[in-house]
Amino acid sequence: MHRRYLSSAIIFRLDSLKKLQLRPTHLLVFSRTVTKETIEAPDGDYDHLYADVPRPAKSKSERKPYPTPMKILVQRAKQEREARKLQPCKLLEEPPENGLLVPELVGVAHQVYRARELILSGLSKLVNVIPVLRCRHCFEVHIGQVGHEIRTCTGPKSGLRNATHVWRKGRIHDVIYFPKCFHLYDRVGKPRIIHTESRKVKQLPAIVELCIQAGLNLENHPTKRRTRPVCSIEGRIVDFEIETNTKIDTRDLVASEVIGTDYSIDLSLTEGLTLRELSILTLDSWFEMISGAKKIMERYKVHTCGYCPEVQVGPKGHKVRNCRASKHQSRNGMHAWQEATVFDLVGPNYVWHVADLSGLPLSNDLKRYYGKAPAVVEMCVQAGASVPDEYRSMMRLDVVPPCRDELDLVT
Repeated sequence: MHRRYLSSAIIFRLDSLKKLQLRPTHLLVFSRTVTKETIEAPDGDYDHLYADVPRPAKSKSERKPYPTPMKILVQRAKQEREARKLQPCKLLEEPPENGLLVPELVGVAHQVYRARELILSGLSKLVNVIPVLRCRHCFEVHIGQVGHEIRTCTGPKSGLRNATHVWRKGRIHDVIYFPKCFHLYDRVGKPRIIHTESRKVKQLPAIVELCIQAGLNLENHPTKRRTRPVCSIEGRIVDFEIETNTKIDTRDLVASEVIGTDYSIDLSLTEGLTLRELSILTLDSWFEMISGAKKIMERYKVHTCGYCPEVQVGPKGHKVRNCRASKHQSRNGMHAWQEATVFDLVGPNYVWHVADLSGLPLSNDLKRYYGKAPAVVEMCVQAGASVPDEYRSMMRLDVVPPCRDELDLVT
């Protein structure tokens, strides 16, 4: 080897040895460290200021994140498989897996249903006072007199419009959206709806179906109420109870501390209220519905498709082949079911926060200074309700956006 190349190789090795003495693990895990930093590095379009706002999917082929890590789900499946081998036949004891109701959640189900009706009643009056705008080409919603100028439209031919929105008047379902699911008459005995039954089974809002399975009785949606737990034989549910009467008063199953609770829905509470009082009542109902739904979902399973907004309340997802999202051809139209969150049952529809309804429209150049909030919260705040502490950071109330002519002076 030539002297020059030999000396350079020796110098390189000496430098490597010095680095290895100073940082012993630096050279050993260098490739892994680079890979990890590349994966966890934020995208160029992602702003850390909006870390508390759910990020939209980068593309339609991206799957929703799992609420529970996959490693924990695999461990649970292995434990259930081993327990089934040790005890093939067993009497299920814990509700609602055994077909019985959870007594302490019956009252919560009535409260969630009541809060939902109050929200819809309040929004039907607020939408006549607070202007709601909806883009004609995408699902963007804005609360204000004039639509914002932020170029975030993803609808058809948005490139020709430079991603600007085309606004029209919005309605209540643009502010809050309740996706529908199939109603299960027997959530344990027949937990799945097959494809040929899709036109025969009724559909209703998923949050209402959650309340029905948790103990709410509705005349138009009958359901089977058991008085004895079911058995599990090699993973299959076997019911030895003779069906005599499906109408059981669930108030008898409520815990003693909530027996005296009035579950009747009196929508006259929204009559004769001022605009500010109506907004406060609607906002309180929003938090009551969200917190109650989270409590019920801790015990009652809810599934959502990983690629589309489809939701099914029950132990398993249905088998209706109506998925039209990415990669549905490889699944033959079947949904890729996974664990759902509360916002899969209630579409909050995040909107930009407007400090002054009568001011200038939001500028695209200043979008990094604006905050966001669920459309229900934004509408109630614009109607006079105080800003909730949970959304103060998200709405960026502590940030003063500069004027348009001062943008070049801000670093």
